[in-house]
Amino acid sequence: MTEALQDDQRIVKIGCASGFWGDTNTAAFQLVHLSDINYLVFDYLSEITMSIMAKAMMTDPNHGYALDFVSRVMTPLLKKISDKKIKVISNAGGVNPLACRDALQKVIEAQGLNLKIAVVLGDDLLSKQADLKTQNIKEMFSDEELPTHLASCNAYLGAVAIRDALDLGADIVITGRVVDSAVVLAPLLHEYKWSLDDYDKLAQGSLAGHIIECGAQCTGGNFTDWRLVQGIDNMGFPIVEVREDASFIVTKPQGTGGLVSTATVAEQIVYEIGDPQAYYLPDVTCDFSHIHLEQVAEHRVAVTGAKGRESSSQYKVSATYPDGYRVLVSFLIAGREAPEKAQVIADAILTKCERVLALRSVPPFLEKSVEILGIESTYGAHAQHTASREVVVKIAVKHLFKEACMFFASEIAQASTGMAPALTGIVGGRPKASPVIKLFSFLIDKDQINVEIDLDGQRHVVVIPQGNLNQTFNAHPCGEVAQLQGNEIEVALIELAHARSGDKGNHSNIGVIARKAEYLPWIRASLTEAHVAEYMKHVLDAEKSKVIRYELPELNALNFMLENALGGGGVASLRIDPQGKAFAQQLLDMPVKIPANLFDER
Repeated sequence: MTEALQDDQRIVKIGCASGFWGDTNTAAFQLVHLSDINYLVFDYLSEITMSIMAKAMMTDPNHGYALDFVSRVMTPLLKKISDKKIKVISNAGGVNPLACRDALQKVIEAQGLNLKIAVVLGDDLLSKQADLKTQNIKEMFSDEELPTHLASCNAYLGAVAIRDALDLGADIVITGRVVDSAVVLAPLLHEYKWSLDDYDKLAQGSLAGHIIECGAQCTGGNFTDWRLVQGIDNMGFPIVEVREDASFIVTKPQGTGGLVSTATVAEQIVYEIGDPQAYYLPDVTCDFSHIHLEQVAEHRVAVTGAKGRESSSQYKVSATYPDGYRVLVSFLIAGREAPEKAQVIADAILTKCERVLALRSVPPFLEKSVEILGIESTYGAHAQHTASREVVVKIAVKHLFKEACMFFASEIAQASTGMAPALTGIVGGRPKASPVIKLFSFLIDKDQINVEIDLDGQRHVVVIPQGNLNQTFNAHPCGEVAQLQGNEIEVALIELAHARSGDKGNHSNIGVIARKAEYLPWIRASLTEAHVAEYMKHVLDAEKSKVIRYELPELNALNFMLENALGGGGVASLRIDPQGKAFAQQLLDMPVKIPANLFDER
């Protein structure tokens, strides 16, 4: 594919200004002022974000959405957005999208602008808890029963309602929980009038959304070869230029930092996915195993090859619920034998606290975590540096009772004068106990959810294709596996591949992309499911975990799913890395056997 052959086609340009709630507020300004985008989209929501917003709404009924979307991002840009006729789509509505709409409407009116806001409703199922309890709902992964009290409960809606809102003339569409890629697929459905059963186009449009949904992660952020990325103080945020045939270019605004290459885009494609042949979305089931990337110019990557099938007849629902309390504390230990002192102090604090709790007839902590940072403790048995004259001790505990956590917090400071020497620098002062919010995921039939659009005070019913519950897939066969002869050399995986890791609840994935196609058979031979499970066993649950390997042959890539590898995941985990963000960096040190002459040819 070359750009020249496609220049006569119409192009819709979509820029993403946020990959999570807390992303830089400068991205929207950059995209609005330094590019000619047609749509500006934002992704704010994660499972934990929803529970935080639900708690905020309980405190103040006017909250429960991304407040900074209105005050810091949109308010200073509305005039320019209106002048350039840029349409905006954002899931900033969280658990209170109507309040988000009302706050933004006041700003629009105050600035004398004429912009129509539509709100997508129907994802919030919290009011249906009683009905859900009668349906024998089980957690998707653990088979647990539905908790008694939920903090949030939201279905992942798709792109159809957003498309309909645009069809009704909305300039700005605010949603609650939708799949991240829907904010990109929807404007393409609106602009190109793609049929909802043209599954290959829907898959390509969803892929465009998946690539840019995490902001700068596809423009050089978190890239394995980070030294190649220039200007990270002014990272360019991503733009997709999509044609009617669903082929698209990934790029960024001119004059910004970052890097858009086949490698940076490939890393984002493998981020937070499971089976690449069965990537389930509300509008389409995607097959990403044959995606083709081509560098067509500097900072311009062409993407083709996604395939689609009919979607499932069910929505995934993400619920969260309170599960006790936790407290985390970090402090510095300095001097000789620092690691040993750190472990003795941490053990002593925990032993003392549990002894006192027992004397008060209080049960012990539900979970405990001690990590000595500075000696590569997160690498488990692969740690290379076990001696240091300064380390940071991170201790975390979980308990059913908040008071037990508060007692633990009160016992940290005494160790600075009553235990081993040179305890200092307690981070943030005396720690505070906070609720543990745990994720509960389940499936619900689409026909149980009524999706609506609110525009100008009028409600519009959205008709959602019901999909197909009975889907079967033929697993992609394993590619060539090199036969080891015994005379190979060992090199670190990073010499042969780059990688990206992420989280899905309590699971983590690590995508590995070979730097050359001829390396992939040798990577397959060394990175078997059993070998990866053994190498990463320090993060796996000995009883519940397993490792599954998937293939993405066109990308010369493998995707490893590490089930139950995050200690609960999100804020339910006591670990320093509860989302597995550093897992890829650990795996890149894994030794791979390869012929010396093949490695010398790199």
